[in-house]
Amino acid sequence: MLQSLFIQNYALIEKLDIRFMSGFSVITGETGAGKSIILGAIGLLLGQRADVKSLRTGASKCIIEARFDVSAYGMQPFFAYHELEYEPECILRREVYASGKSRAFINDTPASLSQMKELGEQLIDVHSQHQNLLLNQEGFQLNFIDILAHNDHLLSQYRECYQAWKQHTRRLQELIEQAAQSKADEEFVRFQLQQLDEAALQADEQEELEQEAETLSHAEEIKGALYKAEQLLLGDEGGLLPALKEGYTSLRSVSRYHASLQELAQRAESSYIELKDIAQELALQNEKIGFNPVRLDEVNTRLNLLYTLQQKHRVSTVGELMVLADEFRNRLTGITSLDEEIAMLTESCETLRQEVIRFAGELTESRRPVAAAAEQEMASRLALLGMPNVRFRVELGQRKEVGPSGQDTVTFLFSANKNGQLQNITSVASGGEIARVMLSVKAMIAGAVQLPTIVFDEIDTGVSGEIADRMADIMHEMGAANRQVISITHLPQIAARGAAHYKVYKEDNETETNSHIRLLTAEERVEELAHMLSGATLTEAALNNARALLQLQPTKNKKKNG
Repeated sequence: MLQSLFIQNYALIEKLDIRFMSGFSVITGETGAGKSIILGAIGLLLGQRADVKSLRTGASKCIIEARFDVSAYGMQPFFAYHELEYEPECILRREVYASGKSRAFINDTPASLSQMKELGEQLIDVHSQHQNLLLNQEGFQLNFIDILAHNDHLLSQYRECYQAWKQHTRRLQELIEQAAQSKADEEFVRFQLQQLDEAALQADEQEELEQEAETLSHAEEIKGALYKAEQLLLGDEGGLLPALKEGYTSLRSVSRYHASLQELAQRAESSYIELKDIAQELALQNEKIGFNPVRLDEVNTRLNLLYTLQQKHRVSTVGELMVLADEFRNRLTGITSLDEEIAMLTESCETLRQEVIRFAGELTESRRPVAAAAEQEMASRLALLGMPNVRFRVELGQRKEVGPSGQDTVTFLFSANKNGQLQNITSVASGGEIARVMLSVKAMIAGAVQLPTIVFDEIDTGVSGEIADRMADIMHEMGAANRQVISITHLPQIAARGAAHYKVYKEDNETETNSHIRLLTAEERVEELAHMLSGATLTEAALNNARALLQLQPTKNKKKNG
């Protein structure tokens, strides 16, 4: 529960450090004194968006820090999950800078706003007047029933299954659309692949065919060149080889007379052998090459097919055509596998849907008895709050399709009059009746969950007299069950019931205005209540009335306040 609150440089607060007590406490003060400022500061600790306009004029940053005793609330799993250090005293701190930046800390460890918000919602619940509008929201009404039914674990299971079903369903729809498009493309892809397969493509084929085409196209020219070269080497008249042979034979004949001539003769003979081999190769190549118009036509036809396919598919090599053929083949395989995947996913979706429906049915079964019990308890509580003829019904309905919280709908029906027609509560209940309903709702929720601190911000708006007394009784009972309840009120009947009474007030000096809050002494409480009863002028009657109100507190409260 909230032990202390420190605020520095926030709105009209220069510096405030206040300790809070357990049980039921009240905060009073004139309108505009700064009660909403304190709530705004607490809101920052609950992860609300920071506004630099909320900084005190001239300040570079503001600091909001609260200390909570969490030793009795089993919050170790939260700290372990978020890898934060657990201490029985938990410190939440928020720093907002004039630059617009803000920082959050949990036990002096930097934390994200989402972490602070998650933790803050487990530590403190601030109920302001605008929350009365929640009664008109079906989600709030359904959540109320689930809290009373302790459906946390079942809802977690349901939502996990529901999300998996939704994800599978979206994936199935995507595959169906993809398959439909693929089916439309299948005939085209199959035709393209058939063309490429019929072409019987081979790697490096194009280069070889282009070379062969060149050779066949210039066969006569090549043969003429080969014949001429051969004749220059072997010709009987003027041929190089006969002359070379005669030359090295002549050198060899005189080499015995001159040692160096023997080497020259050997070199000349080696040249003769090499050139003779070349001449023989020229003759062989000449025999191989011939003008073959039929083969040339075949080669050109094949090349034209390859060029046509390349131009059609906008590629430049046979290798790229072969890669494209593989891609077409994979696409056709994928089209077939899509059907198999769709069949498997359809079966999986149906299995998950049945599981979702099963969990939804379990939720419905858990909600029905709780809804009936809530009707009776709410009617009893409201009767004590001055509505003896009230009728309250929790109407459970069924959606056509399951939703994120199951298949149930919840509507609060209400009639304050004995013979009045039951209608949606927000359509017929007055402001004061709504306030009493919301207080009852909060009291029932507080009895079902371990929420350390509850703050009521003028929940008593629209009520007075005996009803205010009974509302004070409820808040006091809530605060007595190892829980802290703080009520910001303008009603003396409620203010008198607090175990502790805090007053918010403003002080002006020559340059600025400051808001403060302090714990009142027993005598100061009497004066504050008297002001609330009679206004600015204190009368003896108002003081006696205030003392009488304080005497109405339970014995344990009187002891705490002296």
